Amino acid sequence: MAALQTATSSRPGRFEEFWTYFRENRGAVIGLWVFLAFFVIAIFAPLLAPYDPSAQFRDATLQPPVWQEGGTWAYPLGTDALGRDMLSRLIHGARFSFFVGVVVVVVAASGGILIGLIAGFAPKWLDTIIMRLMDIILAFPSLLLALVLVAILGPSLINAMIAIALVLQPHYVRLTRASVLNERTKDYVISARVAGAKWPRLMFVTVLPNCLAPIIVQAALSFSTAILDAAALGFLGMGAQPPTPEWGTMLADAREFLLRAWWVVTLPGLCILVTVLAINLMGDGLRDALDPKLRRS
Repeated sequence: MAALQTATSSRPGRFEEFWTYFRENRGAVIGLWVFLAFFVIAIFAPLLAPYDPSAQFRDATLQPPVWQEGGTWAYPLGTDALGRDMLSRLIHGARFSFFVGVVVVVVAASGGILIGLIAGFAPKWLDTIIMRLMDIILAFPSLLLALVLVAILGPSLINAMIAIALVLQPHYVRLTRASVLNERTKDYVISARVAGAKWPRLMFVTVLPNCLAPIIVQAALSFSTAILDAAALGFLGMGAQPPTPEWGTMLADAREFLLRAWWVVTLPGLCILVTVLAINLMGDGLRDALDPKLRRS
């Protein structure tokens, strides 16, 4: 008995076990720290930014970064064509990008998980109808479909988030349905059904918690996809509208200054690149840590 208690107390908890596998992927750990930095910058953007992102300093238009000839510490990353501080706009842009990622993932995952659960437990005919609708949505290029939806709803950041969430939703539906079909045949689900558990309890209490691992990984990857799609829509003029300091919109405003003021184009692009790469690396680490088959290998 004492030996059993000792073995039980020495067994690592779920978080400790997850962290043990997660930290073996160094790229994932780096991605996690970059994502946390991105989160802190987004939360405390008004405190970290030296200026208001819309403030215009007309006597310092297209000021180069501090390390380039003509640069000044008053504007460490330079200014744009209207004299707005690039550092302040990039910091506030992190807030908009994080907001887009959170809203899109919450909306897409909530609707996708609900529809996927219904499809997994539904009769064959209803399951077929739901999945054929999802296949139709997936048949369109994601960015093109989002562009069409924004064109219908009207160009704005909110409409762009709605369109991106609708485009990403089928991925959650298919993933949740596949996980539900895999879990439905297991003994614990059959036992719960025999014990008289109602369908809502079977779906949300019994089965859903055991389907969360792949959904969490999909949520992390959807976060980066949402940031990329929002930046693309902003670049095309269908997302956030000027003077909103969103990274894609900043790229669109700076296209004509590519040759004479490289920083107004390069810096927002680097922010998008680093953020998306970090989230993708973190997503790979989550997949490795949450998938029992990959952990065994």
